[in-house]
Amino acid sequence: MSIWREKGRERAAAFVIIFGMSNPWNDIKLSDYENHMSLDSVGQLQSLNRFMAKQFDAYNVKTAMVLGVAGGNGLEHIDTAKYQTVYGIDINEDYLKQTYLRHKDKEKVLRCLKLDLINEAEKLPRAELVIANLLVEYIGYDAFREAVKKIDPDYVSAVIQINTDENAWVSDSPYLHAFDGLDEVHHQMEDCAMTECMKAAGFEKILTEQEDLPNGKALLRLDYRKV
Repeated sequence: MSIWREKGRERAAAFVIIFGMSNPWNDIKLSDYENHMSLDSVGQLQSLNRFMAKQFDAYNVKTAMVLGVAGGNGLEHIDTAKYQTVYGIDINEDYLKQTYLRHKDKEKVLRCLKLDLINEAEKLPRAELVIANLLVEYIGYDAFREAVKKIDPDYVSAVIQINTDENAWVSDSPYLHAFDGLDEVHHQMEDCAMTECMKAAGFEKILTEQEDLPNGKALLRLDYRKV
């Protein structure tokens, strides 16, 4: 484990590097991901940003963890008067560096950790709220359940993608082939299966919210509370 330093100085928001196994997400440029997600024909970056504003505001908690934080989309909604610590977790170190640079104004609360959720869940710290948007698709229900059990939150808020065509879960765009490697790790998501996963971890569903996308897909927010 090492701490990332910017210009030779240790920053208040520690950047912790925890090395894991190779993953297709390490080969996807953040610019390709964000350019694809923000296209008018896709609209997911904008939709996820709106969801995160609500997720950060929804519950009376002081600590949160964003699993699969990518480039930090939505972290501008962190209220530093409310939150003591917000963890941003991702397997891609370059993504986390961009997250940190983009949100230096949150450095008193933001902690960015490079972590493989499938193989290193035991290294996760505790947080009262888990936010996992378009994350379970890429680690599977079982790995997500184990991560949640380790974090031991009071609330979990997850956004999953609902696909009308299982064979075209990535929307067509000029950046389509940047995501070819994800086929090997992608899992089809379903509301009922997600809720059963969370029930097995000791959580009950308390909220369902859907936002339709311009390409015929939809994003579904599912919130859970520890029983």
